[in-house]
Amino acid sequence: MISAAAFLEPARALGYDFYSGVPCSFLTPLINRVISDPALHYVGAASEGEAVAIAAGAWLAGRKTVVMCQNSGLGNTVNPLTSLNWPFRIPSLLIVTWRGQPGLKDEPQHELMGQITAQLLDVMRVPHAPFPSEEAGVAEVLARAENSMAETGLPFALIMEKGSVADEALNQPAPPPPPGGNLVDRSSGGERPARAEALQRLLAEAPDHAAIIATTGKTGRELFTLADRRQQLYQVGSMGCAGAMGLGVALNVKRPVIVIDGDGAALMKLGALATIGAYGPDNLLHLVLDNGVHDSTGGQATVSPGVSFAGAAQACGYRTSYLCDSLDGFAAALGDGLAGPKPCLIHLRTAPGSLSPLGRPTVAPAEVARRFRDFLAT
Repeated sequence: MISAAAFLEPARALGYDFYSGVPCSFLTPLINRVISDPALHYVGAASEGEAVAIAAGAWLAGRKTVVMCQNSGLGNTVNPLTSLNWPFRIPSLLIVTWRGQPGLKDEPQHELMGQITAQLLDVMRVPHAPFPSEEAGVAEVLARAENSMAETGLPFALIMEKGSVADEALNQPAPPPPPGGNLVDRSSGGERPARAEALQRLLAEAPDHAAIIATTGKTGRELFTLADRRQQLYQVGSMGCAGAMGLGVALNVKRPVIVIDGDGAALMKLGALATIGAYGPDNLLHLVLDNGVHDSTGGQATVSPGVSFAGAAQACGYRTSYLCDSLDGFAAALGDGLAGPKPCLIHLRTAPGSLSPLGRPTVAPAEVARRFRDFLAT
């Protein structure tokens, strides 16, 4: 057994100071110490996959990151680890607990995952090692993780057994309630604009120093077709993770950060709205372009006609939110959203369909990530 500081201080010396995750009783001492230490930054996520995306955004903004979760939550990380970190070559140190370890009594829901934790990491091609149980082993395992991530550009996992870290008190003041949000309805009931028209307006109005993250599917493809710029990141997978990635970026830069979401993607990880609202970055503008269908897969309907993303954002602590269904309404909301209090969400209902012909990003994802990271560093 080691103290939390015995791991966290050497990790901090290597630059690891941004943590995100979902608690597990095995992780309690580490999480408590991270939260209590003003020199470390912890973002509590609504899901483990969201934590991976938050950390990915923080890495793009220049931070070295750690994601902590229970092995039961490892299943929630499969999508972003394989379709975000892998293609974009984004490293992160993972600390995964070993609930249900064979030979140890645990709850029945942990039995299978306890048997396959290491194999699941192997299948995802995430190299791993045991979390150190003695202080003398900390430097060696951190060096191994550092070397692996430097060589591959991919995550490295430490599997933590029960009782690895001694108890640690939690010093976490109660967060103040977020200020009341303001919802403005600019919908008119007229003809809905095409998504590409909204993207063109965004490109015309967004500041040149703004960072833009576009969700997977035809949204990113249209943005690339209209104008490819180094401050634009096109998610090619990790559906639903654009908002969380944008949060990770926004918490670590001063420039404006604009997330372009779709209705299907936003619904997939709706908990991200609560995380964004709770942490309240004052530079994040979140757009949900809602055409009511899964456009990239044949136009199957989503459940968004019965959803107010603007209302959900208001309820989750966004400072302002707008509902609109016309290009004029979107233009007015965009101007107010860029200049006004944030985080801000604009829910624009659009018509189905996309640009024709429609291109695909010709820049490899890893190159997109690194030019975007270089842009954020300027």
